Amino acid sequence: MVMIFTLVSAIQEKLNEIVDQIKTRREEEKKEKEKEAEEAEKQCFHGTPVTIENFLSWKTKFDADLLELRRKKMKEEEQAGKNKLTGKQLFETDHNLDTSDIQFLEEAGNSVEVDESLFQEMDDLELEDEEDDPDYGPADLDSDTQFAE
Repeated sequence: MVMIFTLVSAIQEKLNEIVDQIKTRREEEKKEKEKEAEEAEKQCFHGTPVTIENFLSWKTKFDADLLELRRKKMKEEEQAGKNKLTGKQLFETDHNLDTSDIQFLEEAGNSVEVDESLFQEMDDLELEDEEDDPDYGPADLDSDTQFAE
C-alpha cells in the first residue's frame, strides 16, 4: 500500500509538471502571436519614406490624373449641354416665344379680370403704425427720411 501511494504521488507530481509546462508553452505561444501581430500592424503603418523626388513624381502623376478627370467631366457636360439651351438662348433663337404666352391666353379665352371695387376702400384697412411695430427703431426713420429728401 505504501508503494502504491508512492507511485501514485510520483505520477501525480509528474502530471502536474507536464500540465504546467503545457500552460507555460501556450502562454508563450500566445504572447509570441500577439507580438507578431503587433509587428505586422507596425509594418502596415510603416510606408516608404517621403523624399523630394518621390513627392514630385507622385505629384505629377496626381496632377495628370486630376486633369484627365476634369477633361472627362467637361466632355460629359458638353455632351449633356448640347441638347439643352438656356432660356436666354431660346428667346434669342425663336422670337415666337416672346408672344407665345399672350397667344395662349387669347386662344384659351381666359382673360384676367380685376375687380377694382375691392381696392377702393383701402382707407378702412387697419394697418399697423410704425410706432406699434416691435421692430421699429429710430434708425429706420432716419433712413426713410433720407430717401424722401
